[in-house]
Amino acid sequence: MFDGLKDKLGRFKSDVEAEAETEAETDADGAADAVEDAGSTDADDAGGAETETAAEDEEGPGLAKKAALAATGRTVITEEELEAPLEQLELELLSGDVEMGVAREITDRIRERLVGDTRKQVESGEQVVERAIADALREVISVGQFDFEARIAEAEKPVVIVFTGVNGVGKTTTIAKLSRWLEERGYSSVLANGDTYRAGANEQIEEHADALGTKIITHEQGGDPAAVIYDAVEYAEANGVDVVLGDTAGRLHTSNDLMAQLEKIDRVVDPDMTLFVDEAVAGQDATNRAEEFNEAAEIDGAVLTKADADSQGGAAISIAHVTGKPILFLGTGQGYEDLERFDPDEIVGRLLRDEDAA
Repeated sequence: MFDGLKDKLGRFKSDVEAEAETEAETDADGAADAVEDAGSTDADDAGGAETETAAEDEEGPGLAKKAALAATGRTVITEEELEAPLEQLELELLSGDVEMGVAREITDRIRERLVGDTRKQVESGEQVVERAIADALREVISVGQFDFEARIAEAEKPVVIVFTGVNGVGKTTTIAKLSRWLEERGYSSVLANGDTYRAGANEQIEEHADALGTKIITHEQGGDPAAVIYDAVEYAEANGVDVVLGDTAGRLHTSNDLMAQLEKIDRVVDPDMTLFVDEAVAGQDATNRAEEFNEAAEIDGAVLTKADADSQGGAAISIAHVTGKPILFLGTGQGYEDLERFDPDEIVGRLLRDEDAA
């Protein structure tokens, strides 16, 4: 995952360094003269100094300032050096399925961190730019992040989690994976099949329950989804089960009857969390759907399936910032163990890490 975005960010770092080197070569011929001129005018009146300062404020760092910084082992990154690479980066992010507003937010944050910044000569421009990218990405994808395990630990039991999303994105399998994830951390769970309309839904979730050795609550096809999950909550309360994991029918936000079901589940069960599930490979579509579902029936977080098959990672970069709700897990394979907590610091590290470095 993220190979495409990683390549794009790597090119941006190199482009900025190349632009900075070109700018440095252009300024180099005048730097020595600037130092000499600066020294010869030390006794100039205050009015001249104020004029020079005002010019620098309008046009960026003056040549004398650059020369002085260079003499102390520091250089300045200018907006001109960043203009072309940032424009190209924004286009590259868009081509990598990053939502337009998120791509602009990332490039704006990078610009804010770099323009007028100084760096020691022992650092490459690439290192400075990498830090700025890391900070910008971390701020964008960390929106709304919370410690999922801590919330489970601290909440009154049973914790009720309802899963929603469109058809065929892996909700039921994600529920089974989360049941295993919870079991590994000492929490018991019961599965509830609130997908009472899809033929074969009971059989699918029952197969998972049998494989996991987990209790399941189901009703006949066509039953009331809210009643199924309510029964699962009652079972959990009576048997000391920690977490209820409630499946629901796949739906579009425009399916009024199915959205009404979610509203009824909210009224009857009052879940502690509602998690939106979609495929990472859906890219921009996943981002759009997350935003639409959050508007129609507020979500608390998202899970992206098939993350191992997504070379771009645009949905993972975009969803949290667009919805204001965090991505909590990534599905990374077919096995029950293939569920990974979404860690913004780890994701940023993957995007910027040089795998070929010693």
